[in-house]
Amino acid sequence: MIPELRELYQQVIIDHGKRPRNFFKLDTATHHAEGFNPLCGDRVDLYLEIEDGVIRNASFEGVGCAISTASNSMMIGAVKDRTMEEARRLFRSFHELVVGKETDAAAGAADLGKLTVFSGVGEYPTRVKCAILGWHTLMAALERKRELVSTE
Repeated sequence: MIPELRELYQQVIIDHGKRPRNFFKLDTATHHAEGFNPLCGDRVDLYLEIEDGVIRNASFEGVGCAISTASNSMMIGAVKDRTMEEARRLFRSFHELVVGKETDAAAGAADLGKLTVFSGVGEYPTRVKCAILGWHTLMAALERKRELVSTE
C-alpha cells in the first residue's frame, strides 16, 4: 500500500472507530440482523428501513474493534438511499476489495468511493473478518435471515 493511502486508511479508521455515524437503534426498521466475529469479539446489530426496495434509512449498534466499527459506520452511509440490488453489488465489490481479489474489485471501486480505504485491510488477514462482519450482516438483513451471522 502506498504511504499516502496507508495514512488515509488509518485516519478514516480512527475517525469512524471513535465517532461512528448512524450508531443507534432504528425504531422504524423493517429488516434486522445480528452478527458476531468470535475471533475478535465484534458484535453488530444492523437495522434497515426498506421501502419499495430502497434502503431509506439504516443504523447499527454493537461493540467491536476500530476496523469493524469504522466499516459498519461507512457501510451504512454507503447503502442509504440505494436499492437492495445496489447494496448487494456494493457488498460484492467491498468483499473483493478487502480480500484482495483483482476480478471485479477494480470495476467496483468507483462505486465504493471512500470505502476503498479498506483495501489496506487485506495486508492484515486476521482483520478482514472485522471489516466484512457488518457487510455479511447486511446481506442477512436484506434476506430477513433470523440466525446469527458469524464470520466462522
